[in-house]
Amino acid sequence: MFTQDTRAFVNQMLVYTLVMICFSGSVGLGTVWLRHQISVTANAARDIEGRIAEVRRHIDETNATIQAEKSPDVLARRNVEMRLGLVQPREENVVRVNEDPVFRLAAKRNRTLFSDTGGASVVFRLPGTP
Repeated sequence: MFTQDTRAFVNQMLVYTLVMICFSGSVGLGTVWLRHQISVTANAARDIEGRIAEVRRHIDETNATIQAEKSPDVLARRNVEMRLGLVQPREENVVRVNEDPVFRLAAKRNRTLFSDTGGASVVFRLPGTP
């Protein structure tokens, strides 16, 4: 009986050893896969940041070009080159607005929506009523 108990113990140890090897191998494989995914994600993030920086540079260049073309000297020169015949507006024709133009236009457009006196009233006459 003693020999069978020893064999059973060795079989159990062999099974436990194989289970531990498989478990630690799967943990190691999972760790390597996770590190690879982290690396792939970091590379993708770096590429996207590079593209964002490139787009911002392009926007800054475009804004600089627009600002250069909006200067009064360039506009006057273009007026002469294209023979448009445009003149500077007189000061009495200029209206300066000190508030945010978006809110100003929204308030102007929606003035009648929120006022008590705004809007036209509609009268319905039913047959048989004076």
